[in-house]
Amino acid sequence: MSSASLAAYDLSGRVAVVTGAASGIGRASAALLGAAGAAVVCADVNADGAQHSAAVLEADGIRAFASRVDVASPAEVDALVQGTVDTLGRLDVMANVAGIISQSTVLDTTDEILERVLAVNLKGVFHGCRAAARVMVAQGSGSIVNMASAAIDAPSSGLACYGMAKAAVVQLTRVLAMEVGAAGVRVNAVAPGFVETAMTSRHFTKADGTVDEERRQAMLAGVARMAPLHTVGRPEDIAHAVLYLASDASRYVTGQILRPNGGVAMPW
Repeated sequence: MSSASLAAYDLSGRVAVVTGAASGIGRASAALLGAAGAAVVCADVNADGAQHSAAVLEADGIRAFASRVDVASPAEVDALVQGTVDTLGRLDVMANVAGIISQSTVLDTTDEILERVLAVNLKGVFHGCRAAARVMVAQGSGSIVNMASAAIDAPSSGLACYGMAKAAVVQLTRVLAMEVGAAGVRVNAVAPGFVETAMTSRHFTKADGTVDEERRQAMLAGVARMAPLHTVGRPEDIAHAVLYLASDASRYVTGQILRPNGGVAMPW
């Protein structure tokens, strides 16, 4: 690969906001965007986690900041974006990664569960898209990266709320890409397969909070068998997809759904 091609991934002088940055895919994405040269705002409802992520990035020589934000609150997301612009002068990348999961059948799902999952996973992404797009359209450039899920392609019992929210994120991504493309703003989504994170660890965590290692190994082996690549995703795998969509390497890409999933879903 030529040096010019590698330069397309360089985010030096740019500013990125990553929600859900306290752990998992969000933390890995913040770290990789920072390693590519961006100044990074690590945002999360977990203030201590966001601060820890920012501190880790700073220790690696990355210009990083922490911000406590509940993406379900439009006012807090607006303040996050405006605060970023006020402090750093611009916004080039908005990675809407924050999400939650709640497993229950449709018949057992309460209105409270439904509202909370949609508030974070769908409305939270909408709030981030809207706030970022307002800045980026005026700026004349920018990339918005939304986090979808393999649940958009494969129905999973007990994940109706999560799956429908992520499917709606895909349509939001496509519509917004059409609306802001002429202003130089790109909007794409990443739909990961199974990735071992704090969110997915619920499958092998005991009641006392410790990991059942035997159950963990059995589950990961089962997940790997389902994938043509026979492997389980890591947060860093998804972060590389985020970096691609955030950078000029994807300058001709918008309204698309990138699926780093080991091959478990191959939709046309």
